[in-house]
Amino acid sequence: MKLISYRTLTLKDCERIKEIDASHFIRRAWREVDGKRQLVEINYLDPDWPAGYDEHYECLKHTIENKGAAIGVFDQEQNRLIGFITVERKFFGKEYDYVLLDQLYISRDCRGQGIGKKLFDLAAEQAKGWGADKFYIAAGSAEDTVAFYFSIGCSEAVEVNQEIYESDPRDYQLEFYLF
Repeated sequence: MKLISYRTLTLKDCERIKEIDASHFIRRAWREVDGKRQLVEINYLDPDWPAGYDEHYECLKHTIENKGAAIGVFDQEQNRLIGFITVERKFFGKEYDYVLLDQLYISRDCRGQGIGKKLFDLAAEQAKGWGADKFYIAAGSAEDTVAFYFSIGCSEAVEVNQEIYESDPRDYQLEFYLF
């Protein structure tokens, strides 16, 4: 196991997301087929950041500038950012106070080691401190991404945020109860 540390990210850290290998081989993904959600074989290597590096850089910067949570995990030996999570501070929802878990990325060579779960837990503590009831997550539709969220206790969103859903209808709308 690598010697790693977790800390709040600053604006100066934003460019360091270039240090993360965000590539992802997607064997199967959840898709709407004949009005029903099902796993579909796609066998696709996404070689870089979904929507591009600039989009993720700007989203990270926006989160930090607007007092959201941005937590990074660093490989101490290589002085390299190997993952991060962001949560927007803006509340929404009719029945619950949701906050958006906007980004969660772990470098490809570091996945499957519990790092994502630890980042998730740290962000959940932050969101609880703000008084949020639930995380809202528009998870990428890859089978392993959705399986990760379900494995840590997420479930399908009870209240779907239409604006977030319409930004990418292929995303799997999830939530996580913080208390």
